[in-house]
Amino acid sequence: MSTTRLFLVGAGPGDPELITLKAVRVLQEADVILYDALANPALLSYAHPSCHVEFVGKRFGCHTLSQQEINLRIMELSQQYSRIVRLKGGDPFVFGRAQEEIEAAESVGMEVEIIPGISSALAVPASQRIPLTCRGINESFWVTTGTTAQGEISPDIFWAAQSSATVIILMAMSKLEAIMDIFQQCGKSKTPVAIIQNGTRPDEKMVIGTTRDIQFKVENAGISNPAIIIVGEVVKLHRTHLSSIIQEATLKQS
Repeated sequence: MSTTRLFLVGAGPGDPELITLKAVRVLQEADVILYDALANPALLSYAHPSCHVEFVGKRFGCHTLSQQEINLRIMELSQQYSRIVRLKGGDPFVFGRAQEEIEAAESVGMEVEIIPGISSALAVPASQRIPLTCRGINESFWVTTGTTAQGEISPDIFWAAQSSATVIILMAMSKLEAIMDIFQQCGKSKTPVAIIQNGTRPDEKMVIGTTRDIQFKVENAGISNPAIIIVGEVVKLHRTHLSSIIQEATLKQS
């Protein structure tokens, strides 16, 4: 009797071409695909016509299934199918709650395989030519969630705001103003910030400002979830910021 397997597959940041060859193969061989809200639906075209495809997405303020319900669904499907793929946006181990699904699967005797994906925390800044580290500017970066499981601002934000690191904050738009206040309280009222919605997708939107004015710019541009926040001096290397510096210099010379 063959063993049922759960594949936790990273779907990448949004662009359907930013997925690994191994992930594509696993999708093609799947009996079931459970996909979330951040996985590009275009990836489902790799599924075999007989594959059972099911949306189990979760987003702030609009949960289709709770995490416990997703876990139970995986366990139920293991009684009927041999190869179950859980397709997650980005990388399964970066705020993907993968460990909970691993434990649920193993509790009913399933084998689990992880197929890493490209995290939006890395790919989205890169797609906009914003380096997370740059010699002479910073030596490290933080990747943190905006809120805890209880909905409060993560304590790590306070520590990150006191460092010279680039700070990438995920799932934090609902707390943006309060988070920017923390950076300002740490003496970073002029620190540049970039916020990118739907990064690497055709409908991508981005605004650049500082911790002091980014809330206003976000509201004016209509930026909302899903978006990532990048705080740090490296944001100045974005071509928009560099172009404005060149224009200012040209005006002063003329």
